[in-house]
Amino acid sequence: MEAADYFFEKTGRQVTYEYVLLGGVNDTESEAEELGRLLRGRRAHVNLIPFNDVQGLPYRRPDDESLAAFTERLRRHGISVKVRKRKGSEIDAACGQLRRSALGDASGQSAPGVFSLTQTEL
Repeated sequence: MEAADYFFEKTGRQVTYEYVLLGGVNDTESEAEELGRLLRGRRAHVNLIPFNDVQGLPYRRPDDESLAAFTERLRRHGISVKVRKRKGSEIDAACGQLRRSALGDASGQSAPGVFSLTQTEL
């Protein structure tokens, strides 16, 4: 927060915060309240990014009711909020889904034709 405050002090430009919402993890009204208190008094904008379900990962997209309540709670704190639109999820092409399918499953097995370089190979 110190770096964001410094940025605003030097530039006068609003700071944008990216917040990934994980259903049942950080999408409750109490988390929204905490974030609202943290950003209160700052020229802040929050991009809410609902997680896209990815096969093999334990996280889930928040339900619409939780998303709406989270958004409304931030707005009551005077925070500018935008919810990222969901595109491509029906074909597993949304943010995070393509990378996961290209890199393979949780066992570390890469998909055919996908290679990963380690730092020592670079």
